[in-house]
Amino acid sequence: MKKYLNMYRIIHRLSAALFAACGLLLSTVFLLGSAMPEQFNVVTGYDLKLNGAVKVHAQQQQVQNLTPVASLSPGSSYTALLRLFGLVPIKQVTVKVVDATTVIPCGVPFGIKMYTDGVLVVGMSDIDTSNGPKNPAKAAGMKIGDVLVKINGIPVNTIEQVSSLIEKNGGKTMNFTIRRDNITFDMRFNCEKSVNENCYKAGLWVRDSSAGIGTMTFFIPGSNVFAGLGHAVCDVDTGEILPIASGEIVPARIYNIVRGLSGDPGELRGGFEGGTMGNLKINGETGIYGVLNKTPITGKAMPVAMKQQVKTGPAQILSTIKGTVPDLYDVRIDQVRYNDSSPTRNMVIVITDEELLQKTGGIVQGMSGSPILQDGRLIGAVTHVFVNDPTRGFAIFAENMLKTANTISIQQKTPAA
Repeated sequence: MKKYLNMYRIIHRLSAALFAACGLLLSTVFLLGSAMPEQFNVVTGYDLKLNGAVKVHAQQQQVQNLTPVASLSPGSSYTALLRLFGLVPIKQVTVKVVDATTVIPCGVPFGIKMYTDGVLVVGMSDIDTSNGPKNPAKAAGMKIGDVLVKINGIPVNTIEQVSSLIEKNGGKTMNFTIRRDNITFDMRFNCEKSVNENCYKAGLWVRDSSAGIGTMTFFIPGSNVFAGLGHAVCDVDTGEILPIASGEIVPARIYNIVRGLSGDPGELRGGFEGGTMGNLKINGETGIYGVLNKTPITGKAMPVAMKQQVKTGPAQILSTIKGTVPDLYDVRIDQVRYNDSSPTRNMVIVITDEELLQKTGGIVQGMSGSPILQDGRLIGAVTHVFVNDPTRGFAIFAENMLKTANTISIQQKTPAA
């Protein structure tokens, strides 16, 4: 009897261990499936191989006419089944074949001058009227972060235009055209006269331009399309992406450094130089983009890595912390994140270069856009610093920036209708 009891206990423990292992495996598969994007890009001549810390293998499915996937031409696509350790299915993904693209990594500082498409509502305040404090815009439903596009059908892009139209209209009912979350609509209300300033007001604070210094990531030889920052230029008060109407980039020089500390991010301090470098076309989630009229640096063209080619371990960033000439500094890629839900936070990087740590304390404001190089490829750009640990920060995949840059290249090649 005791023999059977011991055997029962062993079987029970084995069953419990097996159940726990199965639960862990299922959880791992679920998390990996959620973390993997729906699509990967591969360069012509390559098949899909993942460099993640967890061993995930891609099993290519057969394509039309039994063509080997490494022989497919750009524009082709096929499906692949991702398997954990080459055994356990995770999810099926689409694999798109793309042309190999080489770019010139930059790492140089540049000045940004941007003018908005419409004016951005950044605040509201009551108006002292003869009948007490009022805010007609707020009462009508306007919100901070809205973009004021037109007044009475007239496009507005400057603060002066807004003030002039409101004062000219007086107390009559006005039609304000608003853009909110990519939806455009109208609202009507009467502005109020301020007894203190003796003029009509809507109760709004608006912004029509922005300027600053960042780092250029790369430009594409031939088309001279450039990419920089790795994140959007946002309004300092609202955090909203500034809608760009026009803008330019100019040469810049770094004069000194405010060293980063825990809880107190540092910054590169510099100024604009004379002349212009190019025109701005896009201020988007993954950076700012445009076309150069002169190249800021001469360097060796380098292929852009696809996200699955990025791996944890040593890498380098190209950044300018003094003057106008960039230098290479050692970093370590700690994490690689394939998920598309946060396109500017694809990697966690750690500054390991002793010289850079001594001079800047790590990542500081103004270094956003500094290109990251690994194994002879451009793999990404610095985007954010960890406020409580300036030696660490986030980075974006170069592939994400190249996707937006290519839209400008295509526009340049498309003849006007």
